[in-house]
Amino acid sequence: MILFAAAGSLGMANEPPVAIEQAPRYTFREDHDPNGTGKFYMGREIALVMSFHGAPWLERPEREEEERLSKLVQLLDLKPNQVAADIGAGSGVITMMMADQVGPKGKVLAVDIQQEMLDLLADKLNRRNLLNVDLVLGTEKSPKIAPGTLDLALMVDVYHELEFPYEMMKEMAASLKPGGRLVFVEYRREDPEVPIKLIHKMYEAQVRKEAEQPEFGLKWKATHKDLPRQHVIVFEKSAQK
Repeated sequence: MILFAAAGSLGMANEPPVAIEQAPRYTFREDHDPNGTGKFYMGREIALVMSFHGAPWLERPEREEEERLSKLVQLLDLKPNQVAADIGAGSGVITMMMADQVGPKGKVLAVDIQQEMLDLLADKLNRRNLLNVDLVLGTEKSPKIAPGTLDLALMVDVYHELEFPYEMMKEMAASLKPGGRLVFVEYRREDPEVPIKLIHKMYEAQVRKEAEQPEFGLKWKATHKDLPRQHVIVFEKSAQK
């Protein structure tokens, strides 16, 4: 990316604008983690996306014991009538728990870039006759959510796989109401005992570095460490001036 600065601002009056070369947002390396894409963002390699073929892993019976999803949903502190989004909803295990929390007059947007995942969730919703969940087919750069509409956006073990994290963060931040919350749930890279491949873990400091870029208008609010393997990192959208 190339920006132009007025020569006068650099101490040279009456000179034409000077081109300033900015480092590219994303870089690529041939030598990288075999479970990664070889694409790097702010010093972090982006992980490969889990295919819809991995849906049974999301549904595994031991997941509650390993990740305490019920505790996670409590930590979200969702209220009846709120509008929330499950970004990277997958087969919808957490989406359906969120739907119970916001109630019949609330709304949960289940967003995924794989139609096959949304089809799996649609079948569950039909069987349970849940009417307060909308399915949204997003893209690699956008969750396709209208600006200023969400009380909460959640990503569970998703952010580290986003192909375009900057663009997605910009869109997700814009989708929040003032005071709305963006919640990252990521396996703790600080803990070597967490039995997950390294590239599928994130440091809290890295999450904060990426999320607290000023253009997003997000402020760190809390980090919950109540779950066995993941940290829950909460940001709040600044009130509009």
